[in-house]
Amino acid sequence: MQSDATQGHYERLADKYDENWAYSPEFTLWMTSNLLSRLTPSLEKSRLLDVGCGTGLYARDLAAHANVVVCADLSPAMLQRLPADERLIPLLAGAEDLAGGRVQLPHDDYDGILMKEVIHHLNDPAQVLAGLSRVLRPGGRILVVMLPSDIDYPLFGAALDLFRERQPAPPDIAAAMRRCGLQTELTYDEFPLVFSVERYTKMVRNRYMSLLASFNDSELEAGISEIRRTNPGPEVRFPDRFAFVLGVKT
Repeated sequence: MQSDATQGHYERLADKYDENWAYSPEFTLWMTSNLLSRLTPSLEKSRLLDVGCGTGLYARDLAAHANVVVCADLSPAMLQRLPADERLIPLLAGAEDLAGGRVQLPHDDYDGILMKEVIHHLNDPAQVLAGLSRVLRPGGRILVVMLPSDIDYPLFGAALDLFRERQPAPPDIAAAMRRCGLQTELTYDEFPLVFSVERYTKMVRNRYMSLLASFNDSELEAGISEIRRTNPGPEVRFPDRFAFVLGVKT
């Protein structure tokens, strides 16, 4: 379950969330295309569940290809920023709440479940995946989108070390899906990112990644100084690489 500190981090981040994570229309379009090609929703009938939806950055595009998208998140501030769309149903709940039946879903079953950059917050990802797989219809799909165990982000050393310590390995998540009886596929894709150093350090200062909430202000400023030393030019360039772990209920 998300810690109180992590939940508080997302409450504070809500008004800056899209600014920090949308990057560019090209990135959002690229990610949306990856989600749609794997979840394959059908406009006429599909019911989707977006677990950890945030502000609905991707749910709003998924809704254009589905009948309804249930948007679940632990942050009321995030849910308040969902677009006004009758196809988007807000639900104040976390992954553990849904998997354990502590919060009732508005439908009995779903054609697709999205968990984008949620899995690293969970104490027991395998247990959550097992619980969520039970609400999939036959042929339904669950898609976990996560960062790989190593990233090329231009962060400071202590942040990269903490990331490696906390991040689950995508093959382990795929194995957990297989133990749920799902047919599983693990693929990777990446998008080239370019930021001015000023914008990227502003994102770091805003703690755009939840792991940055583990550093106090002085530690973060020291980290930003390190980023500037290791990136003396006007820009930072790096690949944003994602693992897409897909499970299909046969």
